[in-house]
Amino acid sequence: MRRGNPRATGLAYIGLLVAIVIIGAALAAVGEVWTIQSQREREVELLFRGDALRTAIGYYVSVSPGSVARYPQDLQDLVQDPRWPQIKRYLRRVYEDPMTGAADWTLIRAPDGGIMGVASSSKDAPIKRQGFNGVDGLFADASCYCDWQFIYQPRGARFGLPIPAPTPAKPPTITGPHWSGRPP
Repeated sequence: MRRGNPRATGLAYIGLLVAIVIIGAALAAVGEVWTIQSQREREVELLFRGDALRTAIGYYVSVSPGSVARYPQDLQDLVQDPRWPQIKRYLRRVYEDPMTGAADWTLIRAPDGGIMGVASSSKDAPIKRQGFNGVDGLFADASCYCDWQFIYQPRGARFGLPIPAPTPAKPPTITGPHWSGRPP
């Protein structure tokens, strides 16, 4: 039996170990980039879903029957409004919180006990700290996703005024030289 050069065998072994370390470091870097990118995508999804819930709450309030506008009592009320005899939907389904993967939103209650907004229940620190649009500008420099509160406030409610009920639209009046008072 012939043995190889022990020195060459040792160098090959060391070369293999160095290659494994380099490949491991490269995979760790790729994993870090992938984790950050994944978190950024979930942040975008959180902004989309939170805004969809805020908008649905706004629609729910704006079409309140009667003289007093009301906030929904449960998020399921946005999927099927119990105040109307016919099916009225503001969302197709209650979205999951993309940061936790569950529908475990923190509910922000209005003074009347209804839901005026939602926030993520995640305590993780956000990557995005600046560059928010519109009402989401309040999210700047938030320390956790739970500080991103998607609240619907009618215009007067910000100044302590009661929420006015929407006024029904009046049917248009048709006048003119050819109007006989009867529909054509």
